[in-house]
Amino acid sequence: MNKLTCFKAYDIRGKLGTELNQDIAYKVGRAYGQIYQPQKVVIGCDIRLSSEGLKQATIRGLNDAGVDVLDLGMTGTEEVYFGAFHLDVQGGIEITASHNPMDYNGMKLVRENARPISADTGLKEIQALAESEQFEDVSKKGQTSSYNILAEFVDHLMGYIDPAKIRPMKLVMNAGNGAAGHVIDAIEAKFKQLNIPVEFVKIHHEADGSFPNGIPNPILIENRESTRQAVIQHQADMGIAWDGDFDRCFLFDQKGQFIEGYYIVGLLAQAFLLKQKGEKIVHDPRLVWNTLDIVAQFGGETVQSKSGHAFIKDVMREHNAAYGGEMSAHHYFRDFAYCDSGMIPWLLAMVVLSETKQTLSSLVEGMITKFPCSGEINFKVTDTKATIQKLFDHYADQHPKIDETDGVSLDFGTWRFNVRASNTEPLLRLNIESRLDHNPKPMQDYVDELTALIQA
Repeated sequence: MNKLTCFKAYDIRGKLGTELNQDIAYKVGRAYGQIYQPQKVVIGCDIRLSSEGLKQATIRGLNDAGVDVLDLGMTGTEEVYFGAFHLDVQGGIEITASHNPMDYNGMKLVRENARPISADTGLKEIQALAESEQFEDVSKKGQTSSYNILAEFVDHLMGYIDPAKIRPMKLVMNAGNGAAGHVIDAIEAKFKQLNIPVEFVKIHHEADGSFPNGIPNPILIENRESTRQAVIQHQADMGIAWDGDFDRCFLFDQKGQFIEGYYIVGLLAQAFLLKQKGEKIVHDPRLVWNTLDIVAQFGGETVQSKSGHAFIKDVMREHNAAYGGEMSAHHYFRDFAYCDSGMIPWLLAMVVLSETKQTLSSLVEGMITKFPCSGEINFKVTDTKATIQKLFDHYADQHPKIDETDGVSLDFGTWRFNVRASNTEPLLRLNIESRLDHNPKPMQDYVDELTALIQA
């Protein structure tokens, strides 16, 4: 029995050829079909050169397990999520490696109503069956047909805005040569049809699996320059850049400055609370003060969740929350079956810009000034537990408030930090924030102090 190393905590990801190939994709499709026995599922793939072949192999596996398949073609992850809750199907699979290197690919799997399948909700069972290959023969093989979901997806997206309230603006759109371009074009056509006065400036727009401008991953500082320059050059109101399967988007203000994902959570919370006071907003524990402040200010209620999409989606369902946000640029929406989307956030940001009649920088500069943060700092350590204990011991005499929702958060009133072990790598992740009105100390002092302690 061959051990499959491409199964991770939340999805399937691996090096092409050795860890993931068409043979393995076939087995995943076959196992998914046998375990869940759906009548019909949707499947799509990103723009990578290996994705179409992996998709066809997965379809063969699903068909051989007796499952009918709707092939959505080249899509972003959220188009598969949308298909999985919008159409009469019982699940979905997207072939994507998101922002991984060129020689990788992967899969994201969901069940009916786009409920995630991760390690503790079925992915291990799929892995075990794919490894053992104990596949059952079916009396009737499944059929595959093509389906274009784009128009229905765009109609859904338009439900997040009121066309009459959008003021004139210019937006830079950077698809990073990934899968986002076809959706951007369809939204642009819809805007024209509805006379929404928004001009799109498109860069790196053509879908190209050889990624001539590098793998689209705007979380890396070196990948932000083209968006920044385009915003300045075209005097745009906002810049938007996506990762390869566009389930994350990253915003730049009208000066071309990249905005930390943490402050976007506050901005989107504001968008929902402008529409409906009293809504619940879910956030992760890494950085919290700005989100708590904004949600209180606009009459909402916050709920804290462990970070990671499976946890956030569960907590949102439990509390019927309108929106959940992580500082890592994953944003989740109740009306989108609690899934993450990289298209809804910029539409909502556009709504806030229109309704407040402010620039993006003036909306977030206040937050950044009031609650400065370090951004996430990663450390390679030999023993994460021992390192966390060392921090505990060092600060014990200051009697901080302790929260262990996710890793450890120590709150000193004027500043706080969260430290947690990465789920996916041998890293310790540190986030620090302070309250400027209570705190004369610059952020760098805390960064230096904790860095010295962690590395000592």
